[in-house]
Amino acid sequence: MIKVLRGNPTPEELAAALAVVQARAAAVAAVAPGPERTDQWADPAATVPGRRLPHPGPRAWRTSYWPR
Repeated sequence: MIKVLRGNPTPEELAAALAVVQARAAAVAAVAPGPERTDQWADPAATVPGRRLPHPGPRAWRTSYWPR
């Protein structure tokens, strides 16, 4: 619902404003991405060989959070 708070728009001005709002809403809905995948444990890309893994050692845990 659109409510005019100030002024007295003509029907043509109101129709133009409504057309802009509807066009913007349609554009946003068309570009909206799908739901993000939250289950990263099942990601097949996680099993791809050749990724840099931390080397064993006393400070290897420090690099365990680095992007892979």
